Amino acid sequence: MAEAVVCFVSDGLEEFVNRNGEYLSEIRDQVQLALTELQLMRNFAKFVDRRQRDDVVAGIRDAAYDLEVIVETYALKVALRRKGVIQSAMKRYACMFIDRSRVRKIESKICYITNAISRSRWWLSVRTNRIEVTNRIEVPIPNYLPPPDTEHHPHPIVGLEAKVEELVMHLVENENRVISILGMGGIGKTTLAKEVYHHNAVRRHFDCLAWVCISEQFEARRVLEEILVQFISPTTDEQREEIASMWDDEIARKLFLLQREKRCLVVIDDIRKINGWLKLKVAFPPYEATGSKILLTTRNHAVASCSDRNRLIWYCEPLNENESWELFENIAFFGRNDRGSDIFGKMKELGKKMIKHCEGLPLAIVALAGLLARKKTLNEWNTVFKNIENICRNDNIEKYAHVHWMLAMSYDDLPYYLKPCFLYLGQFPEDLEIPAKELTQLWIAEGFISLAQQKQRLLATVEDVAYNCLSELVERRIVQVGKRGSVRKIKTCRMHDRMRDLCLLKAEEENFLQIVNFSNIAHKPTGKVRRLALYFDENDVVSSRSESHDHVRSLLFFGPKNWIPKSTTYILSTFKDLKFLRVLKVEYMVREVRLPTEIGNMLCLRFLSLRKSNIIWLPPSLGNLICLQTLNLDFCHSNDRTPIIPNVIWKMEQLRHLYLLYYRSSSILRLSNLFNLQTLSCVSSDFCDMSDLTKLTTLRKLGIQLSRPMQNLEELLRSASSTLNRIQSLFVKNDVGVNSHAEVMQIVLSCCRIYKLKLYGPIKELPTDPQHYPNLTKLSLCECHLKDDQMEILEKLPNLRILLLQSLSFQESTKTLVCSRGGFLRLETLSLEKLTTLEEWRIEEGAMPSLLQLGILFCNRLKTVPHGLVYITSLKDLTIRWMPTTFYSRLQEGGEDFYIVQHVPSLVLGDPWESEEAPGDVHEE
Repeated sequence: MAEAVVCFVSDGLEEFVNRNGEYLSEIRDQVQLALTELQLMRNFAKFVDRRQRDDVVAGIRDAAYDLEVIVETYALKVALRRKGVIQSAMKRYACMFIDRSRVRKIESKICYITNAISRSRWWLSVRTNRIEVTNRIEVPIPNYLPPPDTEHHPHPIVGLEAKVEELVMHLVENENRVISILGMGGIGKTTLAKEVYHHNAVRRHFDCLAWVCISEQFEARRVLEEILVQFISPTTDEQREEIASMWDDEIARKLFLLQREKRCLVVIDDIRKINGWLKLKVAFPPYEATGSKILLTTRNHAVASCSDRNRLIWYCEPLNENESWELFENIAFFGRNDRGSDIFGKMKELGKKMIKHCEGLPLAIVALAGLLARKKTLNEWNTVFKNIENICRNDNIEKYAHVHWMLAMSYDDLPYYLKPCFLYLGQFPEDLEIPAKELTQLWIAEGFISLAQQKQRLLATVEDVAYNCLSELVERRIVQVGKRGSVRKIKTCRMHDRMRDLCLLKAEEENFLQIVNFSNIAHKPTGKVRRLALYFDENDVVSSRSESHDHVRSLLFFGPKNWIPKSTTYILSTFKDLKFLRVLKVEYMVREVRLPTEIGNMLCLRFLSLRKSNIIWLPPSLGNLICLQTLNLDFCHSNDRTPIIPNVIWKMEQLRHLYLLYYRSSSILRLSNLFNLQTLSCVSSDFCDMSDLTKLTTLRKLGIQLSRPMQNLEELLRSASSTLNRIQSLFVKNDVGVNSHAEVMQIVLSCCRIYKLKLYGPIKELPTDPQHYPNLTKLSLCECHLKDDQMEILEKLPNLRILLLQSLSFQESTKTLVCSRGGFLRLETLSLEKLTTLEEWRIEEGAMPSLLQLGILFCNRLKTVPHGLVYITSLKDLTIRWMPTTFYSRLQEGGEDFYIVQHVPSLVLGDPWESEEAPGDVHEE
């Protein structure tokens, strides 16, 4: 990690100096000398990680970080002073003497750091017997091999088929109330449970299904609430708030009754303590006629044994020799075309020797195979083999302890630029699906991704480089993919708990980050920590910090969604005291907070997210944050408490991602200076000068809220054509009404290269020529009031994969929709939600031949599913919720329309609803 720290700090600092050199004129020589020493240190830093003492590593790391802080804060203060109000003559002369004194102090600090780096470099050059090179030597970034096409990349599930079928039989046919899958970490318990959970027979047998993961921050109330949410699938804010307001015993009782009334399956993944199970058990009734069941995965035999009298313990066994080899071969040799060569044969021999040390554990096999998949020469394979042999000669290592070493080898093999990216994942809570976009923004803000990497990889943006880093971690089997988006890009990711354990261990060794769980009073931050992740519970009360943490550069708060802290003292002190933060993330805090004016002192801040927090006031000093790259002001608030955003965002010239959903401004919000902006969501025509869009030439994602008719729109769109042609994702919300539908379509037509489009509000008609949108893959429509003949236009969109038709997508007079032969050729996902006037839906043979998923919700007048579904053999998942009871009865086995859906592997019929009136409006933000 010394190499990684030196490299990303030196690259980032060099970029900063080049961009802000005019503000460093008085200390230019000292800064340049320090930068030279730091660049020279890069030639030795890689040896530090392998052979040197911890104090040397810590010294180099701290020197690099301290230099970064000193130079950045000095330059930013000078910049703000020059851009501020011109002072009076007397004040200017007084400040000159103060500034000279401060400059001398800064120079002294930089010289001290430079000398420290120089001494460390000299010592390393002697210890490593290397000839010191005085000229700068660039450390080349390895050529990135793009990940293989996900359509053809193997996702091996080896040795599970028979186990899955037997477990399914126990769930569907036997009377065991609780089935526990027991085994050690990494043996494949969760993988097995997922295969069972998604099995066709299981999806058909049970009326309600829920899956919950037990994390380190176990709270019985949260787990039971999550199960209830999955059972009843609330779709409105009112329903969710009703569940959230229930007492603990109310939730437990509702779950208890639901499982007596219906056939329910709950999967509880990775429950490790008996007390945890006992707290949950009260919500589950004894096995009765409905046949509701529970599937547990656990490492603890005591949990499996005490789960229930009517229980079955399933022992998850390691893979046998043939299964282990099949799994290894699918990954390690994927894509190789030299399978007949002598070298390939020798690699196979080495591979078979190495996987014996994996003891049949899938996690270890996958980690080893992922490591070797990138080794293309026999010498590289031999090196890995020798390392494994050396580890396994140690007789003191317990059985299965080799897994840790296998995973550690995967980490050690990472190039320097991926190590901090990997360690950064450790601060996210266990089992959390991490949003890929946010993660890459955090990496960039931390300085892990530099312009040098962007140039050497010949990619358009640093965001592209960051995404490729994530893809490489996935390809190496270190990180797992959670969800993929409409164009197959990684949307969320996660880590196996054993891999996360390794991540936290390495992060602690490197003093890279610390996690503070305020539910554990004894666990407090120690030492000179650069990154803190704070885990809060609603019941935690933290009044103030017990010690200073001025050196913290990154602070992430993790609490339950919509959490109300007992006290905001600690949180508010963060804004006042931690002046050198680069990253601050405080989300889902619904207690009212006024941001302190002192937030303007956080001059180094690159990432600030207050998403879904109830911020009721923002200070004008926010404009001091001129280094911000990501600013998320997507608040949670009521209409009468909408905060006013001060007109200072234009000062943040480095801003790349800006989220402003539903806001008010003290004046017309100026955005024209934001030349680096890629994401703008969402600007209002009431509070923003739309002509500013013509200056935002790097914009890729745009959200517009039309609050009033726009003047001179055609002229504006012509002048902004170069910007709008680059838009990839567009959201337009029409709050003016039907008279502005032409304006909406003018905007849409100007963005001809979009691949994601969401329209909210009346438009009546779509463009008649589908070829206007050759790249469009995802389309969401809500309250658009389209004419029924517009389906003919939708079905001709050449690359449409996802279509979401929500509340009043079509006019109230629309009672019939038709999907004609040859329509929707590439559509894979279709959702019909709250089309309350729809009575008949026809699908002709040859329509939607690629459909995989179909959802029907709240379409209360629709009599049944279309007969044409019998022709769509590709359909894998059909989910129907909140429909009349007669609709369900026709589709159940023995019903008159069962033949239409009997070929669908996964059929989920949710809660029926008797009323003729549909529930409240459903809007997707």
